[in-house]
Amino acid sequence: MVERMPSLQYNADGLIPCIVQDADTHEVLMMAWMNAESLRLTLECRETVFWSRSRSELWHKGATSGNVQRLVELRYDCDADTLLALVHPAGPACHTGERSCFYRVVD
Repeated sequence: MVERMPSLQYNADGLIPCIVQDADTHEVLMMAWMNAESLRLTLECRETVFWSRSRSELWHKGATSGNVQRLVELRYDCDADTLLALVHPAGPACHTGERSCFYRVVD
């Protein structure tokens, strides 16, 4: 179902979490933060752009590594406080080189 995006619920820092999932395999690849500008750029360029909290700047995923994430679809949850980006990844999502940032198990 395609709907016009409602007013998203950003946190006190103006950020909203974005879960990134492989559009074909449905594997969860990573979680990152977006602000209004990174969301706009993601929709405009059809590749994921996030807000880096540690560097306080926009971060175009894969701009230096080549591991871009081509946006297939962007969804939001029922409370409009979390995004889900369905992507076609061009390489690993994790900075460690792992395909997914979720490669460790809690014992």
